[in-house]
Amino acid sequence: PDHPARAIWELVGQRDLKRFYEKIEAVEGTAGRPAIDPHLLISLWIYAYMEGTPSAREVAQRCEYHPAYQWLTGANPICAHTLSDYRTAHAEALQELAAQVLALLASEGMVDLEQVTQDGTKIRASAGADTFRRESTIQKHLERARQRLEEMDGEDGEALSQRTIKAQERAAREKVSRMEKTLEELEKIRETRPAEERRQARASLTDPEARIMKQNDGGFAPSYNVQLVTDTQQKVIVNVGVTQQGSDAEQLRPALERVEEEAGRAPRQVIVDGGYTSRENVVTTAREGIDLIGPALDGTVQKEALYKIRGVAQEFRPEAFGFDAAGNCYTCPAGKTLAYQSKRVLVGQIKYTYLAEAADCEACAYKAQCCPTRSQAGRSLVRAEEGPEMRAFRAKMETPEAKAIYKKRGPVAEFPNLCIKERFGLRRFSVRGLKKVQIEAMWVCLAYNIQQWIRLCWKPQHPVLA
Repeated sequence: PDHPARAIWELVGQRDLKRFYEKIEAVEGTAGRPAIDPHLLISLWIYAYMEGTPSAREVAQRCEYHPAYQWLTGANPICAHTLSDYRTAHAEALQELAAQVLALLASEGMVDLEQVTQDGTKIRASAGADTFRRESTIQKHLERARQRLEEMDGEDGEALSQRTIKAQERAAREKVSRMEKTLEELEKIRETRPAEERRQARASLTDPEARIMKQNDGGFAPSYNVQLVTDTQQKVIVNVGVTQQGSDAEQLRPALERVEEEAGRAPRQVIVDGGYTSRENVVTTAREGIDLIGPALDGTVQKEALYKIRGVAQEFRPEAFGFDAAGNCYTCPAGKTLAYQSKRVLVGQIKYTYLAEAADCEACAYKAQCCPTRSQAGRSLVRAEEGPEMRAFRAKMETPEAKAIYKKRGPVAEFPNLCIKERFGLRRFSVRGLKKVQIEAMWVCLAYNIQQWIRLCWKPQHPVLA
């Protein structure tokens, strides 16, 4: 009585599924095989993901012997191709269903958007690292694919069935399309690289939209970056997004915009890790009235690394230079003046540049310790002046209240990531391409939210019969 398959069937059956029914063309009284009820296919996929079974072939096999799958299907077999095609065929309808489930959870007091967390996790793509090739190799594969497609037009198909011929033609056309897509993605990858590295850029032959990303274990693999926004009330996922960018810094605003579009309002408070607390994000959220909680980074590690690369000795770091506010200039340890040169206005910050005379530095006895790499220019310094939003953010994060709130981030933000990877088995996507990967991520998050509803709402109302 308290089996999750019953809960899934009940919940899905009570939702408005008309968007899933719109594409059905075979109706009673007309020619054509009867369509499988979307109520069943949706329930199967939710239960399959909840059980860590993302493979359509495995789901089809379990429908033949597993009691829960047999209960859902009425002991009728379902083709793996039907399951596989259905999973990625209804993106908009699936998004609407996810919104209905969130509305149900909100009515149960499990979601209020007063406080949310955002975190990203890398999920491996359905492509091997050895499928990434340079342009010359991709062009060769494309030429062979096009040649094969042309040869098929002149082949004698009498020995083959029409079904086999059409299948081979479809496979050949898909390969040509995939190689062309790979070249398009290669150009996008090149645009993100420095000029000297563009010739070495590579793209995947099997999943062109996948990108090489750093993993938690320190290695690199073809992946997608999955962004989850989680409500702190009961750890319910309120939004999921998938991006090709490995960095999290630029994913905060798009996620908050999606939440506002789907829920009608933005979260009041967002808790994030240091990957999101860029100046742009701090300023933007402050201006939009969203309370951002996260570590205030000062860039010390990056600065130290830069000084080491440039060979600047410890005694000639910026803190050793004296600043004259009245004269708006710096004085170096050797007594030379660094005059004001220029000002740059950035988001949340103003940077003032000061430069010493090249002749002073060239004749200085400390040049090897102070500015060994600047052969034709004098030593320069940059004085950064934080904007009001950044000053307020840093002051806020020094308070005990903000630090206590930040401690919630780990248990809330990382729990869904761990659950979908460990319990639901989504360490590698089963589909290819950004659009389909986004759909699979929505299926997994829908299954996760329904599992939370079963645990907190449905099971207490359905105790096991004695």
